[in-house]
Amino acid sequence: MVVSFAQIRASQDRIFDEGCGTRVVLDHIMSKWGVLVLSALSDGTLRWGELRRQVDGISEKMLASTLRTLASDGLVHRESLPSVPPHVEYSLTPLGRDLMERMLPLVAWVADHADAMVGRP
Repeated sequence: MVVSFAQIRASQDRIFDEGCGTRVVLDHIMSKWGVLVLSALSDGTLRWGELRRQVDGISEKMLASTLRTLASDGLVHRESLPSVPPHVEYSLTPLGRDLMERMLPLVAWVADHADAMVGRP
């Protein structure tokens, strides 16, 4: 069943209006780094270094910030395991997995069409 944006907006008063939490959530999950981190974690649990290699081009500072934001949103779980050196693993929460079931088709669509859209042969 296809739902229109107008139908979604009609379902709740002032949804997606300025100052609405929906805009904050969209900013977090649809940002360049948010999408890539969530997509990488959709394949399973990753350690810091593995995640940084999966999300090519992200700085340590941006990865830390993105993970902190997604964890506070309840989408990513951070587990610190007692070891030397420190061992930290990241995975999607049930809410994060639910999101990615819906978002991965969009990511696949982008992968299929990006070259044509940015004018590459």
